[in-house]
Amino acid sequence: MSTVTPRTEGDPRPDTLGMRLAHRAMLRDARRLTALAEALAAGTATADPARGTAIGRYVADFCDSIHSHHSAEDDVLWPVLAASAGTHVDLAELSDDHAALDPLLARLRAAARAFAARPASEDAATALAVELAELRDVLDEHIADEEATVLPAVEEYVSVGDWTAVEARIRTRARLSFEAPRVAAVTTPDEYRRIAAEGGLALRLLLAVLVPPFRRRERRVFGAWVSSVPES
Repeated sequence: MSTVTPRTEGDPRPDTLGMRLAHRAMLRDARRLTALAEALAAGTATADPARGTAIGRYVADFCDSIHSHHSAEDDVLWPVLAASAGTHVDLAELSDDHAALDPLLARLRAAARAFAARPASEDAATALAVELAELRDVLDEHIADEEATVLPAVEEYVSVGDWTAVEARIRTRARLSFEAPRVAAVTTPDEYRRIAAEGGLALRLLLAVLVPPFRRRERRVFGAWVSSVPES
C-alpha cells in the first residue's frame, strides 16, 4: 500500500472480526490436532494408512495456513499499522515471534510426514503430539498478545479504507478451500449472520460449495468430532 491515511478522532473504527475469527480457527485446530495426536500416542485412538495420510496432509495444510497468515501480517498489515500508529505501537517482539515460528513449523511438517508414513507407530504419534503441543502453546501466547495490542491499535489508528485494503490483500494469499470452512465453523450465530450479510450471495454460494467436502475431510481426520457451520 503506497499511501496510508491514519484514522482521526471521530472517524469510524475498522471491524477486526475477520482477523479475530482467523485467530480463533487457528487456535481451534492447534488444540484439536494436539488432542488427536495425544490420543493416538496413548493408544486411545488409532489410524490406518488412509487416516494417517489424511492427518499428515491436514497438518501440512495447517502449517501452510499459519505461515501464510503471519507472512501476510509481516508484509501487509505491519507496514500499514506502523505508518498509521507511529510510536504508539511496537511490532518488534511480534515480528520476532513470527520468525521463531518457521523452524517450529518445519519440525511439525517433518513429524507429520513421519507419522503419515508410520501411522501405527507410537513413537511417530508421540513426536507429532510433542510438536503440536509446542505450536499450540506458542500460538496461545502469541495470539493473546496480538489481540491485546495489535487489534486495539488497528481499531484506534488505522482508517476503515486502509483496513479494507489490508483485508483484501490478505485474502488474495489465502487458500479459501481450507480457510473459509474453518472460519465459518468458529463463528457464533450472530457473527455468522454479520459475515453472511457482508459477503452476500457470493459468500453463501462459496460456503455451500466448500463446506461439505471440507466436512468430509474433517471426518476422515478427526472422526465424529466435527462442528457444523452456524445456521444463517
